[in-house]
Amino acid sequence: MLSRLSLLLRTLLPPSPSSMAARVISRALPSLAALPSKLPSSPLPHRFHIPHSETASLFGRGRFISNDNSCIARQFGGRNGTAAVLAARREYRKVRSRRAAAAKKSKEKELELSVKICLEEQLPEDPEILDIAEMMRLNVPMAMKFAFERLNNSEYKTRDTSIDDVGCFETVELSVLLCNDEFIQKLNKEWRDEDHATDVLSMSQHIPELNLPILMLGDIVISVETAARQAVERGHTLIDEIRILVVHGLLHLLGFDHELSDEAEEEMENEEELILKGLGWKGKGLIHSAYDAGANGSPHTDCSDDRKREGSLRFYKPKFSYIFCDMDGTLLNSQSQISLSTAEALKEASSRGVKVVIATGKTRPAVINILKIVNLAGKNGIISEFSPGVFVQGLLVYGRQGREISRRNLDPSVCREALLYSLEHNIPLIAFSEDRCLTLFEHPLVDSLHTVYHEPKAEIIPSVKQLLASSEIQKLIFLDTSEGVASTLRPYWAEATGDRASVVQAVPDMLEIVPPGTSKGNGVRMLLDHLGVTPNEIMAIGDGENDVEMLELASLGVALSNGSEKAKAVANVIGISNDEDGVADAIYRYAF
Repeated sequence: MLSRLSLLLRTLLPPSPSSMAARVISRALPSLAALPSKLPSSPLPHRFHIPHSETASLFGRGRFISNDNSCIARQFGGRNGTAAVLAARREYRKVRSRRAAAAKKSKEKELELSVKICLEEQLPEDPEILDIAEMMRLNVPMAMKFAFERLNNSEYKTRDTSIDDVGCFETVELSVLLCNDEFIQKLNKEWRDEDHATDVLSMSQHIPELNLPILMLGDIVISVETAARQAVERGHTLIDEIRILVVHGLLHLLGFDHELSDEAEEEMENEEELILKGLGWKGKGLIHSAYDAGANGSPHTDCSDDRKREGSLRFYKPKFSYIFCDMDGTLLNSQSQISLSTAEALKEASSRGVKVVIATGKTRPAVINILKIVNLAGKNGIISEFSPGVFVQGLLVYGRQGREISRRNLDPSVCREALLYSLEHNIPLIAFSEDRCLTLFEHPLVDSLHTVYHEPKAEIIPSVKQLLASSEIQKLIFLDTSEGVASTLRPYWAEATGDRASVVQAVPDMLEIVPPGTSKGNGVRMLLDHLGVTPNEIMAIGDGENDVEMLELASLGVALSNGSEKAKAVANVIGISNDEDGVADAIYRYAF
């Protein structure tokens, strides 16, 4: 058997005005000199044999790797590295009709159709896509057989006739690869110098000059992500759209080219319609549909950036197992709310197996109350009393089943001094004690901590002595104007606490006093150890000084553009702001 084709050449065809048209990319054998100048041919009657359980990978360069689950993998070689292609193999009983049995008895040879349906590595095991791949094992040979029979029964004015009578071959090989937009965009960029995704690419392997017993027809590459969008726009199912794309790609490999002229376009369009109708498949041909879309003003979707669009994550495998996310200034916008777009992104990530963990200066009840508003709290949400999380700047860490695995308390002497300072200067102070908030007197800013930031309503404790005796305190927050915090409170308490405590800021009008060495990063690291997760498996999103260690720890740290300079300095990338749905953008852009 000849080695598989390996060298991809850039297409010789000019770009089409239609954004959703197939392209043909020719391919060549690795070493033509090593092949005989002429191989014997054997004209065969038009009988087609489809081997059962015939599944393999696409593209030439690479190696096969089999495992116990009967999966075959092959590497796709390129200038920028390799991308594995996976295909599942299942066994089917071979059913022979009486006609086929009679044909064998009469020793008539059959034309074997070797059809290989492949799934690109980055496609997750989505049930619908797996079902479509299985269906393609039957549908693609049907389309090939129908198209081949028409080659002998029809006359064409524009078709390249380098492939004419397939009866002169013993075997016809064709591969179909299902992939996502990102993969097909890379093919377009690398081999066609066009940096956008298309719905289908046809990659020819046929070399007319070689008289071979095997017709290596080529490869059809289909983006199921683009196909899914087109299916919605055209009012049919994803399997219908993929069938249409298979027919279009197959006709390109058989010499049809709608880009040559108006006459060639009409001829290929008619052939699409005839094959679809003959097979009983739904939908118009791709050329007809593309013109309908153009007439209706459907815009071309530019896929040149690396952000996955909303609803497209089903076509990508997660790059990370966990996303650790801050709340104030990150997940929450400037009105301390989660936008619907951000909520949908979190739900989408969670539905795709990514675990979202909150790492915040807030208490756990506050986070639950906020996420409850957008239906993200509770058993099927991302936060509950039974889920892991890092709270109160990492001073309270909850692990599996929501059980406390770490707690750090503030030095009582620091707490006493701060409470007395609050009374003396009439500056409100909140003491955080697990799920409670405590204060010495009423104040509008104290109420805002509950009404705006959703923290538990502060309990008024009439004296310093009573407040200190009532419970352990994890951290304190002074509430003042941004100017008051920056010019007075922060300088004073940074010096007054010494090595007994640290001062940090999550928002400009609040100064937090926490135990020394406190950081979300420490809390996140402790939780990862508890869960048996490595930093390489996590992505972190934050904005404040208190997020610095967490961003440094993560495999990918994303600081939002509204964040502090310290956070942005250590981040791997800087995202858009919290008021622009920065968390949603980071998930769509980097998590998959």
